[in-house]
Amino acid sequence: MCRREGAKLFLKGDRCYTEKCSVDRRAYPPGQHGQARPRVSNYGAQLREKQKVKRMYGLMERQFASTVDKATRMRGRSGTNLLQLLERRLDNVVFRLGFATSRAEARQLVRHGHFQVNGRKTSTPSFLVKAGHVVTLRESSREIARIVGALDALEGRALPGWLEIDKTSFQGIVKALPARDDITLPIEEQLIVELYSRY
Repeated sequence: MCRREGAKLFLKGDRCYTEKCSVDRRAYPPGQHGQARPRVSNYGAQLREKQKVKRMYGLMERQFASTVDKATRMRGRSGTNLLQLLERRLDNVVFRLGFATSRAEARQLVRHGHFQVNGRKTSTPSFLVKAGHVVTLRESSREIARIVGALDALEGRALPGWLEIDKTSFQGIVKALPARDDITLPIEEQLIVELYSRY
C-alpha cells in the first residue's frame, strides 16, 4: 500500500524506520505497469490523496466519508478540521504517544481495553480526545512486552507538540488540540475536500 501511494504510511511499525522499508527499496507502484509514467487527471490525484490518508489512519470508506462530512459541517477550514479529527482519534493518540509501533497495533490495544481516558476505560478507537484529557495505560497492562518495547523505541522519534508523555506513570496528556503546523505528514487535505464536494 505504501508503494501504491508513493509515500511512507507507517503501516509496519519499526520496519518503516529501517532500510527494509518497501518504499525505500522500490520507490514505484507494484505490478507489471508500476514503473510506467501514467498521466494523472485531476480526479485521479484527488482519489490517490484520499486513498493515502484513508490507509494511513486505517479507516474504511464509510467511516472516512462520515469524518469528512463532520469536518465540512464544523467551523473553519474543512481540510484542517478533517486532519484534526483524524489526529484526535484515540488509536492515533496512543500511536503518537509511543505506546504502539503502528496505528493498527494501537487500535488493537484500545479495542482490548488497555487504556483509560480521564480514569475511565475506553475501548473505542474512534473516541475523540479533547485538550486536557489524560490517556493512561491500565496498571494490569504495564508489563506487556510489546508496549514496553514500543516505549523504549520512542527515544528516536519526536513527540508532537500537542502531546506530552510521562513514561514513569504510563500517562499521556493532550496539552492542546492539534494545529495544522503540528501535522507534518505529507497530506494535501484540500484535494480530499474537493473530491467529496463532487458528491
